[in-house]
Amino acid sequence: MTTVVPLTDAHCDALVRFFAELPEGDRTFIREDVTDPDVVRGWAAGSPGVDRWVAVDDGDRVLGYVAVLRLPGWSDHVGEVRLVVAPAGRGSGLGGELARHATVHALEAGLTKLVVEVVADQGAALALFTGLGFTGEALLVDHIRGRDGQLRDLMVLAHHVGDTWAGMRAVGLTEALGDPS
Repeated sequence: MTTVVPLTDAHCDALVRFFAELPEGDRTFIREDVTDPDVVRGWAAGSPGVDRWVAVDDGDRVLGYVAVLRLPGWSDHVGEVRLVVAPAGRGSGLGGELARHATVHALEAGLTKLVVEVVADQGAALALFTGLGFTGEALLVDHIRGRDGQLRDLMVLAHHVGDTWAGMRAVGLTEALGDPS
């Protein structure tokens, strides 16, 4: 059984192992050096406007990670979602569970828009987020370079949280999904 819990100091070693065990290609597109224990300890210590969770199994092994980072200044109503699932957990619904968890939290925190960056050729990730109501806002051509030197397109997807929940509330779906209001 997998449980989504807030990231704490107790998860640091397991989270570093989780990131180290990801295929190199998966780590290419993570901005921070997630194999550095100090980076992960800093995350666990907490930062204003950033919430992080891990999906752990019964043995406290990390199988997934999601964060919502509130953007600063005049975009403080927007949260950036960052989500990673271990290869062994992909296709199991874990990514969707983590994304839904982040979406519900965003609404509870007063955010009205979520954005996520997805490499354009990652079909499963695109399907996951579009299935949750995210829509394309931008296509950035040749925007990222993999460690192999290849340029790849990046898609920015957005989810207008309040609009989506209002529509679901109108047809009675929010109770089944854990409507926070």
